[in-house]
Amino acid sequence: MIEHTPEALDIWLNELHQKVKGRIAIALELKKGPVVYALQKYPFVTVFPVHALSLARYRQTFWPSGAKDDPQDAELALELMLRYPQKIKAIEPDNADIRLLQQLVEQRRLLVEDKRRFVNRLINTLKQYFPQPLEWFSHRDSSLFCELIIRWPSLQQLKRARSDTVRHFMNAKGGPAVAYTEQRVASIASAIPLTTDNVNNTA
Repeated sequence: MIEHTPEALDIWLNELHQKVKGRIAIALELKKGPVVYALQKYPFVTVFPVHALSLARYRQTFWPSGAKDDPQDAELALELMLRYPQKIKAIEPDNADIRLLQQLVEQRRLLVEDKRRFVNRLINTLKQYFPQPLEWFSHRDSSLFCELIIRWPSLQQLKRARSDTVRHFMNAKGGPAVAYTEQRVASIASAIPLTTDNVNNTA
């Protein structure tokens, strides 16, 4: 068993390279990621991605239970590579700039997913006690929408604010939203709370 550290991986690969005196083929159930990028920095290593589903089906051929076992899967991955070399193609190493771009794209995707998840949670929470902002704003991920909820987390608190204060708040950022300020201020004045429960008790 190899420790999950760059140092342990480096020692293992270099010792293995000294023994075999040639190229080393490594099969992984991955096509990208830190492990793949770490292996690709060694000129004597070639990485072969083995599709997880293909490996699972191959495993089930010999073990119908399909129980996953890492040492067993390692042997099966090697067998797949030896039996079907034309099917399992080596990963062509990307240069550092391409890898960085891929990492940035992946991080952006994760951030977009996080944002969508948080916005949905906010919407679901507001529906329980303060649904009016969902009618006033079509862009529930805008900074104006979020800052309004932070400053006035309930309709009762918002209605206690002076109209000029709310108007100044909504116009402060400028942009297209300013066109809706008067309509929103009027809607706040006529709005009725959905519930009188304490907002601090809302999960």
